Amino acid sequence: MELALLGHGFRYECENLCRLFFPYSPVRVVEGDPLAGGAGVLTEIAETDGGWQYTVKAVWEGRAAAHSETHAALEEYSLTDLLYRTLRELTGITPAWGMLTGIHPVKLLRQYCEELGDAAGMEKFRSRCHVSKDKADLAYRTLRAQRPVVSAMRPRDFCLYVGIPFCPSRCSYCSFVSQSVAQARKLMEPYFALLLEEIARTAEITASLGLTLSGVYIGGGTPTTLTAEQLSALCGAIRQGFDFSRCTEFTVEAGRPDTIDLEKLTALRAAGVTRVSINPQSLSDEVLRAIGRRHTAQAVLDAFALARQAGFTQINCDLIVGLPRDTLAGFRHSLDGVIALGAENVTVHSLALKRSANLITEGGDLSLHARREEVSAMMEYSIARLTETGYQPYYLYRQSRTAGNLENTGWAKPGTVCAYNIHSTDEELTVIACGAGGVTKLKDPSGDTLTRIFNFKYPYEYISRHEELLARKQGIAAFYRDVCKL
Repeated sequence: MELALLGHGFRYECENLCRLFFPYSPVRVVEGDPLAGGAGVLTEIAETDGGWQYTVKAVWEGRAAAHSETHAALEEYSLTDLLYRTLRELTGITPAWGMLTGIHPVKLLRQYCEELGDAAGMEKFRSRCHVSKDKADLAYRTLRAQRPVVSAMRPRDFCLYVGIPFCPSRCSYCSFVSQSVAQARKLMEPYFALLLEEIARTAEITASLGLTLSGVYIGGGTPTTLTAEQLSALCGAIRQGFDFSRCTEFTVEAGRPDTIDLEKLTALRAAGVTRVSINPQSLSDEVLRAIGRRHTAQAVLDAFALARQAGFTQINCDLIVGLPRDTLAGFRHSLDGVIALGAENVTVHSLALKRSANLITEGGDLSLHARREEVSAMMEYSIARLTETGYQPYYLYRQSRTAGNLENTGWAKPGTVCAYNIHSTDEELTVIACGAGGVTKLKDPSGDTLTRIFNFKYPYEYISRHEELLARKQGIAAFYRDVCKL
């Protein structure tokens, strides 16, 4: 897909809107008129007497659509709204999330509701962004579930994220920075030692600033690739370094059943972990094989039973909509199975295919990912089924190149909301990250300022440049001193 930007610099949103309608066609910005080649999108803004002329023309697979409007002001929204309506007419596709391309729709809805009140805020969200009623209602239900968590925040509160970038194998859809244990075994011991050092340094900095820990999340990768002894040491280092007087939750992703045993789960429970994630993604053995998982559906059930035996009363299970070889009937079986297990939290993801995923680089099966109707039916089933069985949506975010342009939603039984997930997705509270690939997000509690501090992505880089990484941590103190004035 070739895209021309004439008379304006609104490249980012125009590119994203083109990707919204043409997710499998790389967008390339060109000079001149792309329509001369028989396909492409032209966007143009030209100044006229007393206003601005906005024009969008698009041609694709023999179809054409064009619109032109005059507005008094020069603004991005007038152009992107016109581009959205033109591409909708050209393709016949009406995205359920309208023209939204960002990852935080609930955050945007919150802004509108705080500005205008709930009713008017919802109306603006739907009309301005072309969001369907069903998705707007889902966003509003999520917003309402988040309000008690957001209102309980204090200016000095923060969450801690600790990353373990190792997995037993790489799933075919995965684009996260993680390495298989077989490939990176020699890195695990030095990585772990330096991670404990980073945690200790972070604890010193937060204590000196008077910051208060409200939640801990150990993610990955797969943290349970560590041994039981390492998991005990990791949790112990966190408890020793940080004040837990206001910490209400401690989550560890035990995502892969083939890394879980009773010894590890017992060690986590003894260390004060309150919540674990056991993530089947599917309860179909055929689908699990297709995505490169080395475990069976029965292994998921066994791991869940072990977690209950170890004493865990809050367990999350992830499922993915749009996986290769999956069907609507198969997804229903998976979701019904997770509900029957009694999982307190269920997270339903839309398959997102990033360029580095093996499904892309190795030419995997993308057929279901491309079938919008079936993928949408899976998601609709999850919303209806989880609602009727007493779950509430409490966090929601979106990614690019997702199946059906849909969403990722976390669902919780009453009283089991994971506040960390709300804070990390809606960026309303500081999250300090340790480990390779971690991103610290420092939020000014009295304003909109959000500053990021990036850790090195890869374990080998995390190890070789660790002193430089520790030096970056001083940015936390500088932020709270210079921006927050705390």
